[in-house]
Amino acid sequence: MHFPHLFAPIKLRHRTLRNRVVFGAHTANMAEDGIPGERHLAYYLERAKGGTAMIVVEPVPVHRTAVLTRGNMRHSDDAIVAPLKVIVDACHAEGVVMIQQLYHVGQHGDFDNSYAPSWSPSGLPSYHDSDGSHAMSEAEIEEIIEAFVAAAARAQRAGFDGVELFGAYNGLIEQFWLPWSNRHTDSWGGSLENRMRFSAEIIRRTRVIVGDEFIIGMNASVDTGVSIAMQIDTLCEITAWLDERRLIDYISCGTGGYFNFAELIPTFQFADKLGAPLAEALKKVVRYALVQAESHIRTPENADYVVASGQADLVSIVRGQIADPHLANKARDGRAEDVRGCISCNQMCWGRRSRDYWISCLVNPSAGREFEWGGDRFIKAVQSRKVLVVGGGPAGMEAARVAAERGHRVTLAEASPQLGGAFRLAGLQPRRSQILELIAWYERQLQQLGVEVRLNAPMDADEVMAFDADELVVATGSQPAATGFQRPLPEQEIMPGMDKPNVWSVEDVMGRLARPGKRVLLVDDTGDWRGGGTAWHLAELGHEVTVVTSWPMVGFWIQRTAGDGNLRGRMKKLGVQWFVESAVTQWHGDAATVRNMLDGSEARIAADALVLATTNAAETSLSDELVASGVSFSMAGDNVAARLAVHAIYEGRLIGMKI
Repeated sequence: MHFPHLFAPIKLRHRTLRNRVVFGAHTANMAEDGIPGERHLAYYLERAKGGTAMIVVEPVPVHRTAVLTRGNMRHSDDAIVAPLKVIVDACHAEGVVMIQQLYHVGQHGDFDNSYAPSWSPSGLPSYHDSDGSHAMSEAEIEEIIEAFVAAAARAQRAGFDGVELFGAYNGLIEQFWLPWSNRHTDSWGGSLENRMRFSAEIIRRTRVIVGDEFIIGMNASVDTGVSIAMQIDTLCEITAWLDERRLIDYISCGTGGYFNFAELIPTFQFADKLGAPLAEALKKVVRYALVQAESHIRTPENADYVVASGQADLVSIVRGQIADPHLANKARDGRAEDVRGCISCNQMCWGRRSRDYWISCLVNPSAGREFEWGGDRFIKAVQSRKVLVVGGGPAGMEAARVAAERGHRVTLAEASPQLGGAFRLAGLQPRRSQILELIAWYERQLQQLGVEVRLNAPMDADEVMAFDADELVVATGSQPAATGFQRPLPEQEIMPGMDKPNVWSVEDVMGRLARPGKRVLLVDDTGDWRGGGTAWHLAELGHEVTVVTSWPMVGFWIQRTAGDGNLRGRMKKLGVQWFVESAVTQWHGDAATVRNMLDGSEARIAADALVLATTNAAETSLSDELVASGVSFSMAGDNVAARLAVHAIYEGRLIGMKI
């Protein structure tokens, strides 16, 4: 057996899990009017078909004060039972154990969605927004306990095998556990016994209602970045208390929380297996409960190691199974190299959820669209056609891969010596090598599918027409605009001084074409990783870097991924300076004039080079020639409009499915 430790069955109360891979709880945010529907069903069913052993369906708010997102399921409403049963029955048929997570975030609620005050043990401020919270009376504490119990009863009626209580990330249960947030001097606070009373009452009363053959798990986390937050020693004490009384069947431990959000869903800036040492500590204090590790355990290799080394009994792989729903089956069957790896970018999972949309995935655009696209599998074409894809960036690679999966005869022509386009350059930024792993995955898949890949093979219109393809896809990407245009200066189409020496694009820098000198001034007009990652790269090389951005902070558009603060911290330690809400009005060859857009004041900043992270221009020379020649073709990626890899892969997928 491949990965024998990961694929060994294990008993969890009355159920046997077929392996140790869990699709852990996360807010998919897919409910419509609070009711789970086709999108929900197909999303979870695809992971069930993919071989995971247990699915923890996304957290359901237990009370009107707990609603956090517009895609949450309804609280306190039996209307969710029947549609949830459809999901549970379908996943059960695939051999999966089904759990539902129940949650309340206490002081960190969202009035915009709940239209209710946030209830908490002691009325402390929210870390979700600027609101304060309401200190619960004893009657209100009892009301919340009963709300948890009622939610568990609904889960049981929907056919779930158990529930998981949300005790992580400084949610309400953790707020009762911690002395900092639980300032009760009555029987709900003070001693450990009293601070445990809230969660213990939920579990004991739930057990009375659901009976013995029902799993009750606990989700928890450790936040090492803040002293008053949950630390591993405290969580070990809490876990041992729960375990000694046989209150929980398993505990899952993650990282981060409302005080330290960056570690809650770790980006590529963090080490793999971030939560494994925490699970290992919990394993040492339990006698009865299983322990699940989570947090940045991305690959089957990592998961197998965590189980084999005894750090945990189970492993939650969430983003890894969003990126590839069939991760478990592929690993079990000895095809781990075929697993499409998560690149820890957070752009479409947490990034979309942070904007209150249903989640998806940069590397797997079928995530959230399974009900429309037939899962993450492709229907064979009725007739095999000869397909030419011009351009080997993410759009071209995806279009070629999907077309070949469907049985077409595909040739992929790329002008440069390597596949990947500008996406490959992004993978050369600090800690972003997971992008290079994804490109290597594409290369393996294209080879296995028999795609003819031609490198160093630029094609003009005559060569394309001579190829005589049945279907033509143009994915030629984009090029630096070389204008210095910045959004806060819309009247200035070309920056004065662009004709002077030492002006480079971020592509020049990451492609090692630039010789920027010691002092570098980087204009970051896009506010994303193009500018931030390049500044970090230059600073690591020893350059003195100054960033000028019109956004109110460096990495403004990285906020949606929760990776911006860590980026600024790393840059600050490397000595990077920055001007925010500013723009460069002129490059002088040895300095730049920088204007503050708030008051109009200007300063001259000396520099040896100007590096531009500005919006690229679509490379349309080939498509323009083809249009003029009357040739029919499809376009995908940056040559449609200069954007991010997520747009390119999505459009490549669509074209590949339509051919």
